[in-house]
Amino acid sequence: MQLWISPLIAFLLGSIPFGLIIAKLKGIDIRAHGSGNIGATNVLRVVGKKYGITCLILDALKGYLPVVLALNLVQIENKTVMPMLGFLQDFALHLPREQQLTGQLVHVLTAFCAIIGHNFSPWVGFKGGKGIATSAGVLIALMPFAIILLIFVWLLTFLTTRYVALASIVAAAALPILTHIGARFHHINNDKTQPTLWEAGTWNKPLFVFTIIIAVLAIWKHRSNIERLRAGTENRFERKRKKVHSDPKAS
Repeated sequence: MQLWISPLIAFLLGSIPFGLIIAKLKGIDIRAHGSGNIGATNVLRVVGKKYGITCLILDALKGYLPVVLALNLVQIENKTVMPMLGFLQDFALHLPREQQLTGQLVHVLTAFCAIIGHNFSPWVGFKGGKGIATSAGVLIALMPFAIILLIFVWLLTFLTTRYVALASIVAAAALPILTHIGARFHHINNDKTQPTLWEAGTWNKPLFVFTIIIAVLAIWKHRSNIERLRAGTENRFERKRKKVHSDPKAS
């Protein structure tokens, strides 16, 4: 059961269209406004900032929670689980080190199902968002240090260009590169006297393949944004300018 329950929960939770629900509560069909996307960015533009942030958090959680569940239900010998959900320990499947590939595949499949559920939700005709927030949620659970670097890449690109779509595309492209670098420099048990995971051949191969797939998927889901960027018609977040009030006494 531990091997299939987490991917199933991930798809079902990932398929909940929070953006559509939030907008509907305000009497708006988000699919008929803005970019037509049900993701947090369009909700923010059309419905408002606090609703967009709420959607962002909920979309991230539906990626984060099922992966945390998988990490706790399917554990690998000598691998630390963070965060540890103590109440699940009686139900956990403990795999020996020799079967770590099985555990890694379950964790990665769970993450993938959450993103697929979001991007191709059966509740909205197998359509959905672009998966950036949900991808961030699964990555926080799988590789939290990498997400810090990705946020830096995203912010740097956004603050430089003011394009959310371009920042998301650049961050997606950077993900497999960061995963590869992490395997090259991360030592076994964080002990620098030990070989790196790459040298020992124990690096997480399913995770690397997963990052390539979700990077390609994220960029593909942004193909309409890429066309608008090339045409110069993509929506851009402009800095708010302070209003200058003239002093009537000075005239």
